[in-house]
Amino acid sequence: MDILHLVDRLEELFNSGRHFPFTNDTIVNEDRFLELIDQLRVTIPEEVKKAQQVLAQRDRVLAQAQEESQRTVELGRQRIEALVQQDAITTAAQARAEQILAQARQETEGMRRDADDYVLESLSKLEAEITHLLSQVRNGIAKINSERGGTPPEFPTGKS
Repeated sequence: MDILHLVDRLEELFNSGRHFPFTNDTIVNEDRFLELIDQLRVTIPEEVKKAQQVLAQRDRVLAQAQEESQRTVELGRQRIEALVQQDAITTAAQARAEQILAQARQETEGMRRDADDYVLESLSKLEAEITHLLSQVRNGIAKINSERGGTPPEFPTGKS
Protein backbone atom coordinates (compact mmCIF):
# COMPACT_ATOMS: atom_id res chain seq x y z
CA MET A 1 0.00 0.00 0.00
CA ASP A 2 1.20 3.54 -0.78
CA ILE A 3 2.40 5.57 2.19
CA LEU A 4 0.70 8.74 0.98
CA HIS A 5 -2.62 6.88 0.74
CA LEU A 6 -2.22 5.72 4.36
CA VAL A 7 -1.46 9.27 5.48
CA ASP A 8 -4.60 10.46 3.68
CA ARG A 9 -6.66 7.78 5.45
CA LEU A 10 -5.16 8.82 8.78
CA GLU A 11 -6.14 12.42 8.07
CA GLU A 12 -9.70 11.32 7.13
CA LEU A 13 -9.94 9.40 10.40
CA PHE A 14 -8.87 12.49 12.33
CA ASN A 15 -11.29 14.75 10.44
CA SER A 16 -14.18 12.32 11.03
CA GLY A 17 -13.50 12.22 14.77
CA ARG A 18 -15.50 14.15 17.37
CA HIS A 19 -14.03 17.51 18.38
CA PHE A 20 -14.41 18.88 21.86
CA PRO A 21 -15.50 22.49 21.82
CA PHE A 22 -13.03 25.07 23.16
CA THR A 23 -10.13 22.53 23.15
CA ASN A 24 -7.70 20.98 20.72
CA ASP A 25 -8.84 17.47 21.64
CA THR A 26 -10.42 15.05 19.17
CA ILE A 27 -11.79 11.54 19.72
CA VAL A 28 -11.06 9.00 16.95
CA ASN A 29 -11.87 5.34 16.50
CA GLU A 30 -9.02 3.59 18.30
CA ASP A 31 -9.18 0.34 16.31
CA ARG A 32 -9.08 2.09 12.94
CA PHE A 33 -6.29 4.40 14.20
CA LEU A 34 -4.11 1.48 15.38
CA GLU A 35 -4.82 -0.44 12.16
CA LEU A 36 -3.55 2.51 10.08
CA ILE A 37 -0.45 2.82 12.27
CA ASP A 38 0.28 -0.91 11.76
CA GLN A 39 -0.11 -0.50 8.01
CA LEU A 40 2.26 2.50 8.12
CA ARG A 41 4.83 0.41 10.02
CA VAL A 42 4.73 -2.18 7.26
CA THR A 43 4.64 0.30 4.38
CA ILE A 44 7.34 2.75 5.52
CA PRO A 45 10.25 0.25 5.45
CA GLU A 46 9.17 -0.88 1.97
CA GLU A 47 9.04 2.74 0.78
CA VAL A 48 12.45 3.42 2.32
CA LYS A 49 13.90 0.35 0.60
CA LYS A 50 12.44 1.50 -2.72
CA ALA A 51 13.87 4.99 -2.18
CA GLN A 52 17.30 3.52 -1.35
CA GLN A 53 17.15 1.38 -4.48
CA VAL A 54 16.24 4.42 -6.56
CA LEU A 55 19.12 6.39 -5.03
CA ALA A 56 21.56 3.55 -5.65
CA GLN A 57 20.38 3.24 -9.24
CA ARG A 58 20.70 7.02 -9.67
CA ASP A 59 24.28 6.89 -8.35
CA ARG A 60 25.14 4.09 -10.79
CA VAL A 61 23.62 6.00 -13.71
CA LEU A 62 25.49 9.18 -12.70
CA ALA A 63 28.78 7.28 -12.39
CA GLN A 64 28.26 5.72 -15.82
CA ALA A 65 27.36 9.08 -17.32
CA GLN A 66 30.42 10.72 -15.78
CA GLU A 67 32.68 7.95 -17.03
CA GLU A 68 31.17 8.22 -20.49
CA SER A 69 31.57 12.01 -20.50
CA GLN A 70 35.24 11.68 -19.48
CA ARG A 71 35.77 9.19 -22.30
CA THR A 72 34.06 11.52 -24.75
CA VAL A 73 36.14 14.50 -23.61
CA GLU A 74 39.36 12.49 -23.92
CA LEU A 75 38.42 11.31 -27.41
CA GLY A 76 37.63 14.89 -28.37
CA ARG A 77 40.96 16.07 -27.00
CA GLN A 78 42.82 13.39 -28.95
CA ARG A 79 40.93 14.31 -32.11
CA ILE A 80 41.76 18.00 -31.67
CA GLU A 81 45.44 17.21 -31.16
CA ALA A 82 45.46 15.11 -34.33
CA LEU A 83 43.77 17.90 -36.30
CA VAL A 84 46.18 20.52 -34.99
CA GLN A 85 49.18 18.41 -35.95
CA GLN A 86 47.82 17.95 -39.46
CA ASP A 87 46.86 21.57 -39.92
CA ALA A 88 48.74 23.50 -42.61
CA ILE A 89 49.29 26.47 -40.31
CA THR A 90 51.06 24.25 -37.83
CA THR A 91 53.21 22.78 -40.57
CA ALA A 92 54.10 26.26 -41.85
CA ALA A 93 54.89 27.45 -38.34
CA GLN A 94 57.17 24.49 -37.78
CA ALA A 95 58.99 25.20 -41.04
CA ARG A 96 59.36 28.88 -40.12
CA ALA A 97 60.69 27.94 -36.68
CA GLU A 98 63.28 25.66 -38.24
CA GLN A 99 64.28 28.45 -40.64
CA ILE A 100 64.66 30.91 -37.75
CA LEU A 101 66.78 28.41 -35.82
CA ALA A 102 69.05 27.82 -38.82
CA GLN A 103 69.46 31.57 -39.33
CA ALA A 104 70.25 32.05 -35.63
CA ARG A 105 72.88 29.30 -35.81
CA GLN A 106 74.50 30.97 -38.85
CA GLU A 107 74.51 34.37 -37.14
CA THR A 108 75.98 32.86 -33.99
CA GLU A 109 78.74 31.18 -35.99
CA GLY A 110 79.51 34.45 -37.79
CA MET A 111 79.66 36.33 -34.49
CA ARG A 112 81.96 33.65 -33.09
CA ARG A 113 84.29 33.98 -36.11
CA ASP A 114 84.28 37.78 -35.79
CA ALA A 115 85.08 37.54 -32.08
CA ASP A 116 87.92 35.08 -32.75
CA ASP A 117 89.32 37.41 -35.43
CA TYR A 118 89.14 40.39 -33.08
CA VAL A 119 90.85 38.49 -30.26
CA LEU A 120 93.56 37.22 -32.63
CA GLU A 121 94.18 40.74 -33.98
CA SER A 122 94.28 42.21 -30.44
CA LEU A 123 96.67 39.52 -29.22
CA SER A 124 98.92 40.03 -32.27
CA LYS A 125 99.07 43.80 -31.60
CA LEU A 126 99.81 43.11 -27.93
CA GLU A 127 102.58 40.71 -28.92
CA ALA A 128 104.13 43.36 -31.21
CA GLU A 129 103.97 45.98 -28.46
CA ILE A 130 105.47 43.61 -25.91
CA THR A 131 108.22 42.68 -28.38
CA HIS A 132 108.92 46.35 -29.00
CA LEU A 133 108.99 47.07 -25.25
CA LEU A 134 111.23 44.07 -24.65
CA SER A 135 113.57 45.35 -27.32
CA GLN A 136 113.69 48.78 -25.67
CA VAL A 137 114.31 47.20 -22.27
CA ARG A 138 117.16 45.11 -23.66
CA ASN A 139 118.66 48.11 -25.42
CA GLY A 140 118.49 50.11 -22.18
CA ILE A 141 120.17 47.31 -20.20
CA ALA A 142 122.84 46.93 -22.88
CA LYS A 143 123.55 50.68 -22.93
CA ILE A 144 123.90 50.85 -19.15
CA ASN A 145 126.24 47.81 -19.17
CA SER A 146 128.38 49.26 -21.96
CA GLU A 147 128.69 52.58 -20.13
CA ARG A 148 129.90 50.73 -17.06
CA GLY A 149 132.31 48.74 -19.07
CA GLY A 150 130.63 45.40 -18.60
CA THR A 151 129.79 42.76 -21.08
CA PRO A 152 126.31 42.75 -22.49
CA PRO A 153 124.10 39.96 -21.14
CA GLU A 154 122.79 37.20 -23.36
CA PHE A 155 119.02 37.59 -23.90
CA PRO A 156 116.79 34.84 -25.15
CA THR A 157 115.10 35.79 -28.36
CA GLY A 158 111.75 34.37 -27.35
CA LYS A 159 111.42 32.64 -30.70
CA SER A 160 112.11 28.99 -31.27
